[in-house]
Amino acid sequence: MDIQEKLRKIVKVLDSKKAEDIEVLGIRDLTVLSDYFVIANGTSTTHTRTLADEVEYQLSQEGIKPARTEGHNGSNWIVIDYSDIIVHVFYKETREFYQLERLWADGEHVDVEELLK
Repeated sequence: MDIQEKLRKIVKVLDSKKAEDIEVLGIRDLTVLSDYFVIANGTSTTHTRTLADEVEYQLSQEGIKPARTEGHNGSNWIVIDYSDIIVHVFYKETREFYQLERLWADGEHVDVEELLK
């Protein structure tokens, strides 16, 4: 699975589980951390955990395991690191507080609607 297929899969999984405000930022020109950030939020800590779990499960079905995950204990901000794509799943208020989109505003905004087709 290439990076675009993986990105599309992650976005579709988040959308299918009713994630709110899904955003994709291309950051490969800004950092060596990753090529993309996928940012979304859930409506509760349970929803946030469910979103992250479903992304991990669906990608594991394709044989893709994350390099690391963080945040499952509190479920306010869960990070799933696939090396080339880092998925950030927030509880809504936590996302508003940290404002990752503003911190990485120089990143390329990818059209989520195109990925959902």
